[in-house]
Amino acid sequence: MKFSDFNLEKTGDSLLPVIVQDATTLKVLMLGYMNEEAFEKSVAEGVVTFWSRGRKCLWTKGETSGNFLHIVKMWVDCDGDTLLIQARPDGPTCHRGTTACFDTEEDEGFVRSLSALIRDRHAKLPEGSYTSKLFIKGPKAIGKKVVEEAGEAVIEAVDGNRDRFIYEAGDLVYHLLVLLESMDVSLPELEKELALRHR
Repeated sequence: MKFSDFNLEKTGDSLLPVIVQDATTLKVLMLGYMNEEAFEKSVAEGVVTFWSRGRKCLWTKGETSGNFLHIVKMWVDCDGDTLLIQARPDGPTCHRGTTACFDTEEDEGFVRSLSALIRDRHAKLPEGSYTSKLFIKGPKAIGKKVVEEAGEAVIEAVDGNRDRFIYEAGDLVYHLLVLLESMDVSLPELEKELALRHR
């Protein structure tokens, strides 16, 4: 991908709008602009660098706060005049100390955050962690928990206990995420399978 590939003529501007999204939660973090130099620096260094329209200079996100945006993937939109970057943030993206510059619900994408935490627990197996204990016991024990939690969720649904159902469904989803991780299956892989069925 090169800056010259972008179709900026129709916008009458040499600046490329860039949407940054959290690669784990898919939460939209911010919007910024890149000129050619900012784009090339971002690609070369793997961290997001913008062109500051106010200060008229390059600005690497996180250079002051330490909350860099590490590039995971990049996509160009259908018109070739906007860039989407999925990034891994080191901390809050907004100067206000919030996760994002947009005031959407903070718990959006939490299942993906939980999945990432479970993946980390699997890799490190910290002592005293319930999740670590499940991984040590293996897929058979984790599978039993999934069946147990599914049964409890169904009982609450049949009884019409909405709040209890939400609680038990939370247990079910958590244990299913642990089982997915134990089988080395990611949420994107699961989404791909469901999308194939939908088509």
